[in-house]
Amino acid sequence: MTNRIFFLAVSLLLAGMGLKAQTAFTEQGNFLIGSTVGFSSNESRLKSSTQSGSAEGEGPYSLQWNLNPHIGYFLLDNFNLGIGLDYTFSREKQPNADKTDDSDLLFGPFARLYLPLGDDQAFFLEGNFGFGNSSDNLIIGGAPQSINSNIIAVGAGPGFTIFSSRAVGLEALFKYNYARTKFQTTENGVTTETTSRTNQFAVSLGVQFYFGGFSKAY
Repeated sequence: MTNRIFFLAVSLLLAGMGLKAQTAFTEQGNFLIGSTVGFSSNESRLKSSTQSGSAEGEGPYSLQWNLNPHIGYFLLDNFNLGIGLDYTFSREKQPNADKTDDSDLLFGPFARLYLPLGDDQAFFLEGNFGFGNSSDNLIIGGAPQSINSNIIAVGAGPGFTIFSSRAVGLEALFKYNYARTKFQTTENGVTTETTSRTNQFAVSLGVQFYFGGFSKAY
């Protein structure tokens, strides 16, 4: 699946190199501000280490939703660099624990390369890096535990946007995200350190507003 995403991204980039169209919304000096909302699914693998050894196995499967507000500046025509927040909430079950709530809050930069198809449509490629905090409420061995852990994540994928005459863009985005977290739990006096590596495929819908300085870019 990852290879398919890579080849799709490369194909979009090569197609964009042959395009002559230019939209005023993505010109150098403009801003964008907006947000995406998405639903996603993911699967994880867990590696646990204790004093007596280590074990590795399948992790949880979950359904999630996320909110991603952000703001960016066009350093060059069709190239935007910005910063944003990414909040994710999920409910799931996993081996040996009933994981009821999980919330992640990440902060970091993102970049977009637009490939215009005319004055009102464009493909784009987006990449982002985020770091922040994950909060989980678990029931382990019949005892509730609240776990806070640090998380680092990267993501990339293609999208498509349609611009209105009022400098508003409606878009769809498909991304692959990778995240890594570490946390510790204690059960019956035994402390376990767990490393979680998550592979996620997400589909999001978004609304962006494009500005030229302090006025809309139209």
